[in-house]
Amino acid sequence: MIDRIVEIEKFDAEETSVETTLRPDAWNEYIGQEKIKKNLGVFIEASKKREEALDHVLFFGPPGLGKTTLALIIANEMNANIKVTAAPMIEKSGDLAAILTNLEEGDILFIDEIHRLSPAVEEILYSSMEDFRIDIIIGSGPAAQTVKIDLPRFTLIGATTRAGMLSNPLRDRFGMSFRMQFYDADELAKIIVQASNKLDKEIISEASMEIAKRSRGTPRIALRLLRRVRDFAEVADENSINHSRTRFALDELGINSHGFDEMDLRLLNLLASSNGRAMGLSTIAASLSEDEGTVEDVLEPYLIANGYLERTAKGRKATRNTYEVLNLELPLNDGGLF
Repeated sequence: MIDRIVEIEKFDAEETSVETTLRPDAWNEYIGQEKIKKNLGVFIEASKKREEALDHVLFFGPPGLGKTTLALIIANEMNANIKVTAAPMIEKSGDLAAILTNLEEGDILFIDEIHRLSPAVEEILYSSMEDFRIDIIIGSGPAAQTVKIDLPRFTLIGATTRAGMLSNPLRDRFGMSFRMQFYDADELAKIIVQASNKLDKEIISEASMEIAKRSRGTPRIALRLLRRVRDFAEVADENSINHSRTRFALDELGINSHGFDEMDLRLLNLLASSNGRAMGLSTIAASLSEDEGTVEDVLEPYLIANGYLERTAKGRKATRNTYEVLNLELPLNDGGLF
């Protein structure tokens, strides 16, 4: 797949480091997800009053919406140490056992992309989450022995972009589950202003709103676009980021006023060309020269959430919004309007 500036999950080490410095580390700095913040605040306060570890938490939703940031803020609010890892890094049950046995009372373990845990590793999690113990088998054959190891009470925070791939036994062991929502333009504009202050680069309100409108409802993309627009402003020797420079930079980057890039427009034009008929995922992937997973996990979520694409039993269809944004006439379908 070609590199896309709106691609959420592809990060190099330098970009990850910069993003970390821009993350909020307290509730008063975290913008958006108000319902989640409100409920979590109650649960955290109650746990602190009881002097207990917070119940296990699951965050799910598209990437780039702040799941990792929320986990770090929870750790700060609970005054707890946090261990951050990703499911693909836990290859064997022994790897998870080593992590769990190094936790202390009240610690938080954050596992990103938790749906990618192998079944053997997941089995270890069941008893550790529910009974705070792990059973390790030592040896093999008739001489094998099961050793029970007690664990301190800890909090597991899981994050996933594919909640449907979580097994029911694992999902049921989380005491709290929260779905992350896309951000509106006003929320993103506030995030952009807050980040620009940390970057020591002033941005005017019109410019922050322009970036917000083209950020696909995702803070991670908003912060990336902010850094690129800042580069254009600095090369032009401008002390602040103004509206005209912002529009010029985003146009040069290939991000239109709806946040679409070339890949989005190719997909929408492909669906619109079917004249109202549904198109199968395999056909779309072949036409775009992409794999089905990329289409389903990378291209579609934002378009579906904003009403530009519809999944049906027969396949994918363009919506009325798609034809309007592409300035195309609505097709006739079965003798009637679209």
